[in-house]
Amino acid sequence: MFLRDDDSPHRRVEKLTRIADVLVERIDRLEESRGSAWSMFQAAVALEQEVQARTRELEQALADLSERNRELAVARAAAEEANRSKTRFLRAASHDLLQPLSAAKLFLSALKDTSLDPLQRELTDRLSGAFESVEELMHAVLDISRLDSQRIEFQRKPVDLGELFRRLAVEYAPMAEAKGLRLSFAPTSAVVESDPTFLRRIAQNLISNAIKYTEHGGVLVGVRKRGERAWLETYDTGIGIAAADRARIFDEFQRLGRENSAPGMGLGLSIVRRACAKLGHPIAMDSEPGRGTVFRVSLPLILAGCEPTRPERFDTAPLLRGLVALVVENDEAMRRALQLVLKDQLGMVPRVAGGIAEALAQMGDEPPDVVIADYNLDNGDTGLDAIMALREAAGRALPAIVVSARRASELSRACGQMGVPVLEKPIRPEDLLTMLQKLLT
Repeated sequence: MFLRDDDSPHRRVEKLTRIADVLVERIDRLEESRGSAWSMFQAAVALEQEVQARTRELEQALADLSERNRELAVARAAAEEANRSKTRFLRAASHDLLQPLSAAKLFLSALKDTSLDPLQRELTDRLSGAFESVEELMHAVLDISRLDSQRIEFQRKPVDLGELFRRLAVEYAPMAEAKGLRLSFAPTSAVVESDPTFLRRIAQNLISNAIKYTEHGGVLVGVRKRGERAWLETYDTGIGIAAADRARIFDEFQRLGRENSAPGMGLGLSIVRRACAKLGHPIAMDSEPGRGTVFRVSLPLILAGCEPTRPERFDTAPLLRGLVALVVENDEAMRRALQLVLKDQLGMVPRVAGGIAEALAQMGDEPPDVVIADYNLDNGDTGLDAIMALREAAGRALPAIVVSARRASELSRACGQMGVPVLEKPIRPEDLLTMLQKLLT
């Protein structure tokens, strides 16, 4: 912009003022632009510093997390090893735990067969009840230990529920009669796939629990088929379960009702839950306080044509009198208890030995009719070793029974390969009688 000579002073001043204003405005814009850039530069520097600080904090947090993960892995490994050690200890100790209990029960059974006055009869009955409680608790602890083990092996096979019901009816009829209850089993032809031992334990715990918490009426056990599934159901007319208690009843040592109102340790339903979870058998429950409860276990049905071979019926009349039984047992008390039961209650001729060498000497040239061998013998020998040695000496496959407190699948397989049944401790005389009759009649 230029000033012409003909412009008046006043106009010149105005023009100069405008020029100055424009220049000042431009300078202000330049200053603002430079200030904004400086601010952005400062913000970028601050942001970079903040990013670096947060990166260092994140790296430290990741390092701490990695260290915590290592510590957790070590703790988990230690816990798993402790659990395995517990399982190994219980498995190893089960023989020593159940050995004196088994002997005591056999002695008590022999004592009951003698002449007793009313007070002695009452004392023996109370002792029997105490032993049953101890046995129930020990079996429950061992079952829980096995079910908590990661290496448990199930033997899935067809299970005839009708046959299972017949056995359970005989087993629990006295318990129900003692409380004045009706115990009924609905006839069924259903065959399901499960582990026979653990399915029986599931049913036993459900029935026992129903009887314990029922004071009037009864317990009904039956099967309801739904498509390819069969629901094993137990109904009772007991105290029922409130909605607030339905989650905790499957925990350990949980009992309903008044204190000491029902016997037991509160482990039965915990075993049922564990076993059903391991076997993949869904479990359900309905209950109404004061009116009763129903438990349902869902089992896969076996199609027609896959049913197991039904065992032949045999006469349960005593046919054992005079037969010779060779007992191989390293525990003196257990040896004597078996001797009394075989002789006084079953009418057999018992021979007893503490080990393999003594058993071979006892046998001589006259092989026994049956061998009853404890699995855990001295010097690392087993009952199977004793049976093999006796069979070799006799030149034939002598009927034999292995007695053991071990509940291991490898033991069952080894005995099955030799055709030898296993009788679990503590031994009940009626179970021993049944097994001997199956083997010898």
